[in-house]
Amino acid sequence: MELNIPGDEELKNLDIHSLGEAKIKSPLNLDDALFVNDDDKILVHSDSKKNKQYFDCRETPPAFQPAGPRKKIFFNPEEITCGIVTCGGICPGLNDVIRTIVLTLQWQYGVKKVLGFRYGYEGISSGARKEPLELNPSVVKEIQHKGGTILGSSRGHQNLEDMVKTLIKYKIKILFTIGGDGTFNGAHNICKEIKRQGELISVIGIPKTIDNDIYCSETTFGFATAVEEARNSIAAANEEAKAAFNGIGLVKLMGRDSGFIATGASLANSDVNFCLVPEVPFALDGDKGFLRRLEKRLERKQHAVIVVAEGAGQYLMGQSKETVKDSSGNVRHKDIGFFLKQSIKEYFKKKNIPITVKYIDPSYTIRSCPANAFDSVLCLFFGQNAVHAGMAGKTDMFISSWSQRFTHVPLTMAINKRKKINPENTFWQTILAITE
Repeated sequence: MELNIPGDEELKNLDIHSLGEAKIKSPLNLDDALFVNDDDKILVHSDSKKNKQYFDCRETPPAFQPAGPRKKIFFNPEEITCGIVTCGGICPGLNDVIRTIVLTLQWQYGVKKVLGFRYGYEGISSGARKEPLELNPSVVKEIQHKGGTILGSSRGHQNLEDMVKTLIKYKIKILFTIGGDGTFNGAHNICKEIKRQGELISVIGIPKTIDNDIYCSETTFGFATAVEEARNSIAAANEEAKAAFNGIGLVKLMGRDSGFIATGASLANSDVNFCLVPEVPFALDGDKGFLRRLEKRLERKQHAVIVVAEGAGQYLMGQSKETVKDSSGNVRHKDIGFFLKQSIKEYFKKKNIPITVKYIDPSYTIRSCPANAFDSVLCLFFGQNAVHAGMAGKTDMFISSWSQRFTHVPLTMAINKRKKINPENTFWQTILAITE
């Protein structure tokens, strides 16, 4: 029997790198059953039919190494300094993760010194604008109730050799990098430079992206808060739309390449008539195009609510000769919200149909919110498991949420590949069922 499961060729090597043999007894006072072994596995596929194909071919199904505390650790907690850095855009929950890492290191493991590098990877360079912030329970007290990050953040690349020299200068043995795929790409390159210089420094990633698009992680912190806050914006758009004859509420939400926030908020609200996402192309004109369908909706109900992810419909606005990218290497998208607003106005003006369009873009308001209860709990588990991994000497990996468990995933799995909505599964079919 020939094994043929689309996408699984990318999951052939999920092995986690270690700095060496863990020989030091863990200071954690836990029952033996609560410690995790590297030989334990969490299957990638929950579908028994897919796993059966592997067994029928006498192959081992792809599986993640579980996260959690180990009986033996690599680093002596009393002898090391740890570092934390937050990169990319701000996101609900950053301060929660920082706080959890600090408290877990100092209260559970007895690490005496934790440094927070300021303003992203720039802070781990000889050109840093500010010295690292020494973090302790007093400094991180109650920061979980605030949005943003007490360490600051930035995008962009730094000199790898210079960054590793900075880590050596501050005697960092574990670096926790909190960010998305761009951050993980930088962290992976730092790992390679650490190895080249012959140092023993662990680099552990914690997945931060409000878009929920980290590959090999079912969810990321900040996403649930974003959906909850976006739901309020959609409710406002719905009220504005109903208050006017032929009223249209248009809400643009985050989602550069994946439409999880747009779809999640649409499902939670149930007042959305059109949900436009990057994964599903749509036509603007023509009898089956978006504008004509919007016209038919207004004919029936005299109001409509549209939710669009920021990366949707980029092809409608024309292609520039050169793709513009931000400092993290992400393609800088054109404003689909403003484009749709203008297109809608022009279409109905030509038809002499009176309309009112209210355009709402809550992106920065959402990004700067404190985490909600769900995300706060998720941040705590991400932070604790990141510390367990670092202390055990794991490196070049990030903490993932998978099948209601937490796992170790190589950083390379999340570089240059994003998790996206599958338009052919029941999730997207549900969106189609509740809209229009």
